[in-house]
Amino acid sequence: MRVLVWLSWWVDSAVAAYLLKQQGFDVVGGFMKNYVSESWTCTTYDDAQEAIKVADFLGIELLSFDMQQEYNDRIIQYIYDGYAKWITPNPDVLCNSLIKFDVFLEKALALWFDKIAMGHYARIVENLWQYKLLRWIDYNKDQSYFLAGLNQYQLSKSLFPLWNLTKPEIRKIAQEISLPNADRPDSQWLCFIGNVPIKQFLEQKLPKKTGNIVMSDGTIVGKHEGAWFYTVGQRHGLGLNFKCYVVKTDVITNTVVVGEKSHEELLHTSLIALDWHWIEKEYSLPLQVKTKIRYRQEPQPSTLISLKNNKINIKFDEPQRAVASGQVVVAYIGDECIGSGIIK
Repeated sequence: MRVLVWLSWWVDSAVAAYLLKQQGFDVVGGFMKNYVSESWTCTTYDDAQEAIKVADFLGIELLSFDMQQEYNDRIIQYIYDGYAKWITPNPDVLCNSLIKFDVFLEKALALWFDKIAMGHYARIVENLWQYKLLRWIDYNKDQSYFLAGLNQYQLSKSLFPLWNLTKPEIRKIAQEISLPNADRPDSQWLCFIGNVPIKQFLEQKLPKKTGNIVMSDGTIVGKHEGAWFYTVGQRHGLGLNFKCYVVKTDVITNTVVVGEKSHEELLHTSLIALDWHWIEKEYSLPLQVKTKIRYRQEPQPSTLISLKNNKINIKFDEPQRAVASGQVVVAYIGDECIGSGIIK
């Protein structure tokens, strides 16, 4: 079986390629050039050099794919449009469903590869030609949240070779075989964009616009450079001499409202999810599940209730803090990721 492995700057994809080669697959590496900037934060050149080193070390061919246009149209513009419309988009989720497992996958299939492989921390289980997406064995690193937009076709053409390994075990394998990027630290950056603060990135397209930071009673406590640079629940970057959190923003009046961590407007007992996507099958509603409204959160007991036009009403057993419009909500039954939607 011919497999095209996405070789990123991380050690995970390198170990994934190594394991597949050890298992007898015909492995070829693939590097995606999705974003190039003159900024010092752009890592594309360094990432490409790392991919070349890994491919040479493993003795595999490396193909390069220039997907800057697709990435700009589907992800970069999505980020700018989202913030300009007063919502906080999640580009990492869309990057998976619209770039890695869409454009990259289709390019691989056009070159007669059977499947693509990634170093993602998740599990794919096949049962009678149906594919389930499961949480990784290490819940602290599980990435199923970012993969919740994938469909059956995409899962059927994908491999996650690291499904049964923990992060320390992956590092150990890399060090034992002396992979060139064995000790390269994990990235916390925007997908393919690099180590750039989101405000600095947005300033390339969204102009600074001075406005007021106010308490919920209207008391002005500071100034900001544009309401669209802030998101609900944010604490850092406010420039105030007291601890507070963003309660809400209004890009029309260019106002940022702040309050205490326990402010009643930061707590929500339900939300509406738009464009709901079922991964394996459509379930009958209402349905008891657990949901995540952000990546770094343990799934919370919830109920899915059907609405019209592909919308889902999600009611939480316990109030959830800082629900942000534009972010992704993901539903689970046990370890299985069953669906996702965009928070309204």
